[in-house]
Amino acid sequence: MPTETRDRLLAPELTLPPPFTLVRLRELGDAFAHAKSIAAEQGAGTLVYVGRFDLAEFAVVLEPDEPLAQARGAFYAGMAALADALAAHAQPETAITIDWPDSIAVNHGLVGGGRLAWPKGISEDETPPWLVFGAMIRTVSMSGSEPGLNPLVTALEEEGFTDAMSDQVVESFGRHFMVAIDAWQEHGFGAVVRSYLERLPAEPGLRRDIDENGDLLLRRMGKVEVERKALLARLAKPAWFDPVAKGPRS
Repeated sequence: MPTETRDRLLAPELTLPPPFTLVRLRELGDAFAHAKSIAAEQGAGTLVYVGRFDLAEFAVVLEPDEPLAQARGAFYAGMAALADALAAHAQPETAITIDWPDSIAVNHGLVGGGRLAWPKGISEDETPPWLVFGAMIRTVSMSGSEPGLNPLVTALEEEGFTDAMSDQVVESFGRHFMVAIDAWQEHGFGAVVRSYLERLPAEPGLRRDIDENGDLLLRRMGKVEVERKALLARLAKPAWFDPVAKGPRS
């Protein structure tokens, strides 16, 4: 039996805007790994989706036209789009926040996050032939624990997302990601940065910014020095991802 399907007609319930092309994997598939394996062949706009009811798991192939150091800004566009996609389906007053750089929380409980890959051996000043942005969002808790028992971990179902299961999350991401990319092209990377930074939890006396290479810059009230947090080191080991369970931490 084949492990993937490229015909969008075989998955009519998933509606994606152009220029996305759907690749659907069976439940035990790995969207992020599969997208990386086909990125060079299939090209930009390929969106790999694993059909699961408990997780919205997907990865999209990008073809940047900037050196790697700047092209990684696509990660922030993906994270902002992911947060906006959830906010579009959330109940009023639901807090959708990002824990820099890669974790998504709903009402302060972790639901998942995003990650980024590029070909090995590409230097910082070389334009990569492809990038892959991948994400997982926990829609239904499979831990067996009572809802709310661990306030640091949650699922969309527990937070009132009655109409946002896996398919809807991916569709919504596709729409918001195209908005983010359009804003980047029209207004520059600063538009993406503003959208992303709005999702970080507020902290009095702290000003945040994103450097051109993706590093987080922190300026604290009353201090001259600027604190820098390197993005590259954090992308190497996503904080939200459990490599044993192969899903969001629980």
